[in-house]
Amino acid sequence: MSPPLADIATYLFTAIGLLFFLAGTVGLLRFPDTVSRLHALTKADNLGLGFLAVGLAFQVEHWSDLLRLGLIWALALLAAGTAAQLVARAALTEAGRRRREGR
Repeated sequence: MSPPLADIATYLFTAIGLLFFLAGTVGLLRFPDTVSRLHALTKADNLGLGFLAVGLAFQVEHWSDLLRLGLIWALALLAAGTAAQLVARAALTEAGRRRREGR
């Protein structure tokens, strides 16, 4: 069982992470264009996942589990940035195609 201070830190960092996830979701729903939505979503979700990983780090028993959490976060950072780049590029290409066709 983990010490009470570690539990409090886990609750705190997890709550902060969930607030970032909520903020990213609100940004996804409220912002007007694709690029703004992607920016809000990727930045907030990456921070949210980081805070969740830090919160869970207080509960791990072995260093290998801590390294796994860090690896998961790093891979999620890379994947989110790459996916956002691809979606933004596709949206800009589609917007340019629509302009050329006169829509």
